[in-house]
Amino acid sequence: MIVITGATGALNGATTDHLLRRIPTTDIAVVARDVAKAARFADLGVEVRYGDFTDPASLPDAFAGADQLLIVSASDPKDDAVALHRAAIDAAVEAKVGRVLYTSHQGAAANSPFRPGRDHAATEDLLAASGIPWTALRNGFYLHSIDWLLGPWRETGVISVPADGPVSWTSRADAAEAAAAIIASGTPYDGPVTLTRRSAPTFEEIARLAETVTGRQLGFEVVDPEQWVRSQVAAGSAEPMARFTLGMYDAAAAGFFAGTDPLLESLLGREPRTVQQHLAAA
Repeated sequence: MIVITGATGALNGATTDHLLRRIPTTDIAVVARDVAKAARFADLGVEVRYGDFTDPASLPDAFAGADQLLIVSASDPKDDAVALHRAAIDAAVEAKVGRVLYTSHQGAAANSPFRPGRDHAATEDLLAASGIPWTALRNGFYLHSIDWLLGPWRETGVISVPADGPVSWTSRADAAEAAAAIIASGTPYDGPVTLTRRSAPTFEEIARLAETVTGRQLGFEVVDPEQWVRSQVAAGSAEPMARFTLGMYDAAAAGFFAGTDPLLESLLGREPRTVQQHLAAA
């Protein structure tokens, strides 16, 4: 039995869809905080179970019988992500799950300037100490994030960032498909597994790609970080969220998102979606 949390969300929902094309419906169960939101899976004959990371008592039953359990990482910056992940891992131990797969991040590191990178690293430490076979799906920074991390460049003609560095931009859809391939393969992938494109362009390099796509000459600048935060707040962002996002640029500048790996392309059997393709589609 494969049990999947977060299937009502974009990432693990897409992974579930890919798995349904590969394995029998009766071999899959999805766990949801709101089971009504998982109705589309129930309509296909998939078992839907209630489970909520904030309600740890609900999780052992939700994970029961899982040969493989896919745990989605908490995505709300206001949450104590590590505490939520600890609850899920503890429940997996209690339920005697065969293997835990966790949606981690390519930039997972205890010293990352980007808080989710530290949370992912702490969660991987919990998995390593759990005694359960585990796989950390270290997805590259999601490609669709470019749409807001580049700022309003289509209107201003300038890409303005508070720091620059290489990022292994990776399509969330490709990461979901690769996760399904790993789960369905029957091959154990132990520990961290990096799922990224083979390249990691900087923001300045993306500016040049955007010029190619649009046929426009674009400016590029690295501005003072505090100036950037003030501009974000002036545009309507809450300052804590602006500073949270600033950590992403700082981590890029420090090289935390620079690593690449050919595994994603191998699992997909094709070239993953590129930055240029994404910009052209947008």
